[in-house]
Amino acid sequence: MTRAVVFSKYCNSSDIMDLFCIATGLPRNTTISLLTTDDAMVSIDPTMPANSERTPYKVRPVAIKQLSEKEELIQSVLTQVAEQFSRAFKINELKAEVAHHLAVLEKRVELEGLKVVEVEKCKSDIKKMRDELAARSNRTSCPCKYSFLDNSKKLTSRRDVPAYPKYLLSPETVDALRKPTFDVWLWEPNEMLSCLEHMYHDLGLVRDFSINPITLKRWLMMYSMTWLCGLQEKFSQMDILILMTAAICHDLDHPGYNNTYQINARTELAIRYNDISPLENHHCAVAFQILSQPECNIFSSVPAEGFKQIRQGVITLILATDMARHAEIMDSFKEKMENFDYSNEEHMTLLKMILIKCCDISNEVRPMEVAEPWVDCLLEEYFMQSDREKSEGLPVAPFMDRDKVTKATAQTGFISFVLIPMFETVTKLFPAVEELMLQPLWESRDRYEELKQMDNAMKEQKAESLTPESTASREKSRDGGKREDQA
Repeated sequence: MTRAVVFSKYCNSSDIMDLFCIATGLPRNTTISLLTTDDAMVSIDPTMPANSERTPYKVRPVAIKQLSEKEELIQSVLTQVAEQFSRAFKINELKAEVAHHLAVLEKRVELEGLKVVEVEKCKSDIKKMRDELAARSNRTSCPCKYSFLDNSKKLTSRRDVPAYPKYLLSPETVDALRKPTFDVWLWEPNEMLSCLEHMYHDLGLVRDFSINPITLKRWLMMYSMTWLCGLQEKFSQMDILILMTAAICHDLDHPGYNNTYQINARTELAIRYNDISPLENHHCAVAFQILSQPECNIFSSVPAEGFKQIRQGVITLILATDMARHAEIMDSFKEKMENFDYSNEEHMTLLKMILIKCCDISNEVRPMEVAEPWVDCLLEEYFMQSDREKSEGLPVAPFMDRDKVTKATAQTGFISFVLIPMFETVTKLFPAVEELMLQPLWESRDRYEELKQMDNAMKEQKAESLTPESTASREKSRDGGKREDQA
């Protein structure tokens, strides 16, 4: 009778030989020969050629001569030595550990594959939203004077922003750049680079620090995009340069898993930076690695002492974006608020730290149609991390667990206890922030509170439908209906 033997290419010859023995009913460890239908011998190893039912292999035990007493003694000694080596070097434990690590790696590969799927889903959702906005724009006028291409339904900005590196921004676009309502979803990446480049010129940074415009273009090409608006009358040009640079660099080369994961998983970043703000330290290092390239060094004309000040300022601000330090920084800033002094360096450093934090987590300041896609992306990133933490046996934060949190509950708490208190504090120094940023936050909080109440009502309704009383009531109602039908 023909039997099939299937094995992985990672099996060794001994394992394959055991499989053949088991399949043919021979004792394991029997020495065998593998023959073709023509009695040609086949090498037993993972690279052996595959066969079929028409050309099966034949398994033949190899006759072994009886060992002499001396040979048996030698074999016994060798067996004992092998056992001693196995115990001494803990080979079995090592095998188990390697198998465990392989299982973890396979799970990671699986999770990374899921992450790619989720990213593609986000891209698809963004494209659908752009198409909807494009369709809507045909029915309504746009105050920022964006125009849309009807033939492709692809949302683009007005053609006053030619392909990078050339740029020419209209007054309407420049005005939109200075407002929290600026909608990044309406702009192509090259157009965003043009907007950022304009900001460096508009704020006088290119002029005051002798930044080479071509180098600025190269540098911007290397970085992520963000923006900063208003309040510059209170800051020196050096402060503005530091704020702009930190804002652009603060999330460079983010791996998608937060500091808590890095520390708990003992990743390379956590080990390198001794569990102290691993991601933020990494962002700083990558930023200055790029600046170390002559063709990307926008500070090449800045004197050594000035560059030292810029570097220290940028590092301080990027490290301030670690949310583990949020309470510490807020408490320090509130202490200084009683007698805030714009000429005091310590006071100004704390103010810049607060402002960079506002920039970092200010998404809900923007209109709902701008902010919500970012919220969806962030929640998916959280859920991917919590899935990975569960698979690796690591602690999981409740606000990142897809089984315990909803968009409404997550955003309500974050807006109420983090964003609003921080922006209220800033409003004491800059009253204009209330209308521009606090009012949208209050409206966003109320909207998510309403969604949260709707979610809770639906959960209660579902729970009630599953109670024994409600089940009995439904059955009684059905029975009553049957009796009426019979009557």
